[in-house]
Amino acid sequence: MDRKVLRAVLGGLFGFGALGAVALIGASPHPGPGNAEGNWRLLDPVTYENITIFPVVSSTGQDTSAFLTLDEGLSSGEVIVSEQGSAGLARSRDGRPIPSAQSSSGASVNQLVLINRSKRPLLLLAGELVSGGKQDRIIGKDRIVPAGSEPLPLDVFCVEHGRWTGTSGQFTNSKTIVHPSVREQAALEQNQSQVWNAVSSGSTARAGGARGSGFGSPAPAAPPVLSSERIQSTISSAAPTQSYNKIYKESRAGESVDEFVEELQKRFNRATSGLKGERVVGVVVAYGGDVAWSDIFASNEMFDQYWGKLLRSYAVEALARPTYRETAAISDAREFLRNLNGREVVESEPGVYRWREITEGRLSLIELESLQPKAMTLHRLLLHRTS
Repeated sequence: MDRKVLRAVLGGLFGFGALGAVALIGASPHPGPGNAEGNWRLLDPVTYENITIFPVVSSTGQDTSAFLTLDEGLSSGEVIVSEQGSAGLARSRDGRPIPSAQSSSGASVNQLVLINRSKRPLLLLAGELVSGGKQDRIIGKDRIVPAGSEPLPLDVFCVEHGRWTGTSGQFTNSKTIVHPSVREQAALEQNQSQVWNAVSSGSTARAGGARGSGFGSPAPAAPPVLSSERIQSTISSAAPTQSYNKIYKESRAGESVDEFVEELQKRFNRATSGLKGERVVGVVVAYGGDVAWSDIFASNEMFDQYWGKLLRSYAVEALARPTYRETAAISDAREFLRNLNGREVVESEPGVYRWREITEGRLSLIELESLQPKAMTLHRLLLHRTS
């Protein structure tokens, strides 16, 4: 049976009115906006200390204005995130209280309640952080929440190990996405203990585990700026609840990240200025010789909305990794633009979105495709797993 026909049959079996999941062996290339067959191009790398960023540009782009980001929704009040059991905190457009989903069950570490009362579908990315409630959490998986939807359970992971109190059950916008080592544990491993370990240790990448020119390199020339010892010291002095934001933003460690980000941003702006007929839609990121991560979006506008907090997350990872001085090859970076072939898992919500993950060796590809108002791949993440 043709693979597309098989997928349609399986989707019909699993997808009526709920999220359907299908696992397939062997990936079939799925053309999205700006796929590797000619629509993406890498610019010359932006290098600073032990990080190299390859801007990804495209001469085409989708119209993504129909979608709302989490930052926009929380800031405007159109999106409400609350603890389970916080009945009455959420209100409809006319001010009536909305009981939260599963309100009788009480708060849960790994599940919140989200209401999208805007007129636009809401885009969520794995690793986006919301602050407040009984403890800070991060989104567990890329997904789309329809406009005007009923309160829905939202899978999350805690990034504040030492707190389970709070005067309000609601969450505020942190304008933060956690760095790749933490994001990987949430998006792929789906393991709360590993998320906590990545927060408290900084990086899950270790010496000898690099891919590309960094593989098998001797000991790093200098220890990480955000070593596990420094992170533990920061926790003891400034972040006793092991709050991600207090460790990596509101402390001396955060000041180191600020300086790093400022210099990286200057270099990135110089490298991407003066483009003619092309716009930046994503990046491929390397640490030393290890090409490790990529985030690519359907449009330049959507990339710009996420770029500030993504850049900071890459900087945190760079400061927490062993400081190899090798520079990644552009040929290795191009590998992160190709389609993978391997085990494929597909999840879908009919008429809303399709999520898929393909695993090939140590590489993992996650794509989030909107189905309405227009079918397009909104976000593409490809990473070299460290665990």
